[in-house]
Amino acid sequence: MKKQIESQFIEVVKLIQNSRFNAYKAVNTELIDLYWRIGEYISIRIINEEWGKSIVIRLAQYIQSAEPDIQGFSDKNLWRMKQFFETYKDHPKLSALLRENTWTNNLAIFSRSKSIEEKEFYLRLCAKEMYSSRELERQMNSGVFERVMIGNQKLSSVMRELKPNISHGFKDTYVFEFLNLPEIHSEGELQHALIAQMKNVILELGKDFLFMDEQYRIQVGNSDFYIDLVFYHRSLQCLIAFELKADKFKPEHLGQLNFYLEALDRDVKKQHENPSIGILLCKNKDIEVVEYALSRNLSPAMVAEYQTILPEKKALQRRFHEIFENVSNTN
Repeated sequence: MKKQIESQFIEVVKLIQNSRFNAYKAVNTELIDLYWRIGEYISIRIINEEWGKSIVIRLAQYIQSAEPDIQGFSDKNLWRMKQFFETYKDHPKLSALLRENTWTNNLAIFSRSKSIEEKEFYLRLCAKEMYSSRELERQMNSGVFERVMIGNQKLSSVMRELKPNISHGFKDTYVFEFLNLPEIHSEGELQHALIAQMKNVILELGKDFLFMDEQYRIQVGNSDFYIDLVFYHRSLQCLIAFELKADKFKPEHLGQLNFYLEALDRDVKKQHENPSIGILLCKNKDIEVVEYALSRNLSPAMVAEYQTILPEKKALQRRFHEIFENVSNTN
């Protein structure tokens, strides 16, 4: 009886939490709508040459005197509202996404992203992962857009066939700057550091990843084998096996990973789940060697690098543009 009452109490608390979340969403939507309308109003006045910079400053002062208790309407913020409107006015399909994100995150996205594709990427990512402004800043600083786009281009045909909705799910390079590992480290040290920082690891991988276990034991015949890290991916509904290599990629690494995937699919995967995915996480890799190794690989696997320092954003952007220029020239 006591447990039944407690479960009923939990249901009431969930009702309160859901209502609070819905109220927050409604307030945020109204706020973004307001900033959009103000930005549109100012933009039209300036285009028609009715207003200049001095008028916007006077408007900010007038708002402050008329509504002294309301913050956030300085002349700088009013200009941002104008830029916000002008950035997205020709992209109506993004309207709903803008209202799913906070003003702080919207500001960061439209001011720091170079293309509308990059803006849309971060808007969708924030809405899905419910990033705080601090989490978003970390992802932008680490060049997650470029890393995911590069990764999408390098997915094997098997991965694309088995997982048609895999786009944006994985990265070409994972950045673990928070591990504080020395330049020279072992696979065991890498694994222990990842486990100790699992909250930050999930932020880097994506919040659809659910951690299952380290050194995950599988038994084949009379032998035991251990997978470094095993996750479950909620959207893809499949197991994800991570095999860690603290050195350069070697083709023979894939044989071990494929063996693990076969064991997971035969003995661990549930009937309703999709085939398991393997990610070989290496300290570095030769792209051409990886392409040769994956060309006839029949398992849904990918080879990714990891870095223990934040990448240089400009270098990532150059690499991103080089790959897409090569793709365009090939087509």
